[in-house]
Amino acid sequence: MSNDLLRIEDLRVSAGGTEILHGVDLAVGAGEIHALMGPNGSGKSTLANVLAGHPGYQVTSGRILFKGEDITRLRVDARARKGLFLAFQYPEEIPGVSVVQFLRQALSNRTGIDLTVLELRLKVMDAMKDLGISSGFADRYLNEGFSGGERKRNEVLQMAVLEPEMAILDETDSGLDIDALRTVAEGVNRLTTPERGFLIITHYQRLLDYVTPQRVHILIEGRIVEAGGPELAARLEAEGYDAFRDQVSA
Repeated sequence: MSNDLLRIEDLRVSAGGTEILHGVDLAVGAGEIHALMGPNGSGKSTLANVLAGHPGYQVTSGRILFKGEDITRLRVDARARKGLFLAFQYPEEIPGVSVVQFLRQALSNRTGIDLTVLELRLKVMDAMKDLGISSGFADRYLNEGFSGGERKRNEVLQMAVLEPEMAILDETDSGLDIDALRTVAEGVNRLTTPERGFLIITHYQRLLDYVTPQRVHILIEGRIVEAGGPELAARLEAEGYDAFRDQVSA
């Protein structure tokens, strides 16, 4: 029996009749942090969206296993209830809905338990305190007028409140200044537990200066061309993606 929390087996994915992922294999164990790195257009965000159940992509072969269960055909909401979380590269604004209101509904959908407004607020306030987020953040409308860093902090807050077992961060470091980057990294480190897995999707090593993954996977042209320990990210930083392109098979 595999102990993998998330396992992707020979995954092939198409959109608009064009194949984007060409047989991806990847496994993340409980308590592990993995990094998926690749240049623009390599298929990183496609993989993140497919794992979350985005209906705009077609899985043509292979499967996705979460806690040993095949979730390849499950809807987005069903995956979320099972404990799969996606932090978006570009989180959407939801005017008129406060952060705390959004979290109350999301937590209810995730767990089936309806906390009172007071219970939820206390839970959110505790999480914000742990993450170093201002208490006034809870009553702002979701992502409305948020800076890039505030949007990403909100994604980390959602993880802290919803307590997913598997968190996928799709280029969470994109566009962040150094302070916001550290806040996100500290959030990931605080939320790392023996039961929770992380898949951090990124272009660059800079987030990995603050979060140390057990495994690094390099995705180029829809294929994972190499995997290794954290030293692989340092090699990538030194040599660039061109050093790995000749490993892309036809």
